[in-house]
Amino acid sequence: MDRRQLAEFLRSRRARVQPGDVGLGAGARRRTPGLRREEVARLAGISVDYYSRLEQARGPRPSRQVLSALARALRLYDAERAHLYHLVGELPTPPTSPSRDVPAGVLHLLDRLDDTPAYVIDVKYEILAWNPMAAALLGDPSAWPPHRRNIVWNLFVGEYSAAALADPDSSAFADECVAELRAAAGRYPEDPGVQELITRLRAASPEFVRRWEQLRVCVRAGSTTKQLRHPVVGDLTLECEVLEIAGHGQRLIIYTARPGSPSAEALRLLGVVGTQWTVDLS
Repeated sequence: MDRRQLAEFLRSRRARVQPGDVGLGAGARRRTPGLRREEVARLAGISVDYYSRLEQARGPRPSRQVLSALARALRLYDAERAHLYHLVGELPTPPTSPSRDVPAGVLHLLDRLDDTPAYVIDVKYEILAWNPMAAALLGDPSAWPPHRRNIVWNLFVGEYSAAALADPDSSAFADECVAELRAAAGRYPEDPGVQELITRLRAASPEFVRRWEQLRVCVRAGSTTKQLRHPVVGDLTLECEVLEIAGHGQRLIIYTARPGSPSAEALRLLGVVGTQWTVDLS
């Protein structure tokens, strides 16, 4: 156990986390950035004295349970979580669940992309965050019941699933979704959300079951071309970029059009139309 490096690492990670990031009020004026020691201790379920001694490089060796609690309290990425375990001389255990908290920097990026559709999904294709252009292009998730904000569920069980699965491009996308969902089930075997979604899909969609039993596994990344038909602006040809959000089990999806193309003009029009049209998934 490297007490000195552990202390330095804990102090640096504590300074990075803002009270609002973990649901705490800012309170009185803070002399230093980030959380107070007592706040980290409370979030991790340990005593303030115990945590203070860890930051002072004079604490006992933390148990795996304490390390896991500290990783959650300090909102560590996967690589940082592994580093925390290594500092104590432990082998890190894999994270049990993907994070539902979208990093503040990614949320800020979504806001800045005011002319580009973009949204964030987790490993089970749950839509976690989106910008107004994504809502204008794909429909406004805020108008949908929370349990229906899942791309895989809508693809296999939604109102337009039969037509979508009959389309060769959409059918190939469905194959990718199922293969990625199987990869997510292997990565997060204890996550109830992943297991519940698979159980619901197996009960509701024979097409999902057929693909699931093929045992394909993949993780999609990079760029693909999408052909979309919008009810207001018509056909669009868009580049779909899939970017991993490291350490969170999330991906940022961005749609762009070739400059000067009809699809670029259609996106510009979408920025004016906004979400005046709706998709009813209730």
